[in-house]
Amino acid sequence: MHKHVEWDDPGKYSVLAFYAHNPGEYVEPHTGSIINAHYQGISVRVRVEAFVGGDTSIGEVVALIHPRTGDRMQAYGNLALGDMVRLPDEMRTLEPRLPDDKDDEDDT
Repeated sequence: MHKHVEWDDPGKYSVLAFYAHNPGEYVEPHTGSIINAHYQGISVRVRVEAFVGGDTSIGEVVALIHPRTGDRMQAYGNLALGDMVRLPDEMRTLEPRLPDDKDDEDDT
């Protein structure tokens, strides 16, 4: 059984919107893929176990990451590592880009 999750709207980080401009590059999720979504502002990575209904993945939550700091959590809100969830393609997001040390040096 999977947990129902109210995913955040992907907005400008939408995978489908990005690939609308690059349709030949889009790859559907498959077993073993790691896909990303946002839940209450947190980046959630899901390892796909099944792709169902032509537009929905079912998989295990393998990471919960604070998007600004990169800190990883065991649980957040009603979601925890190991939970099985459904993730529609329309809610998938691009991987967040965290600033690295080089970016920080440029700011000084």
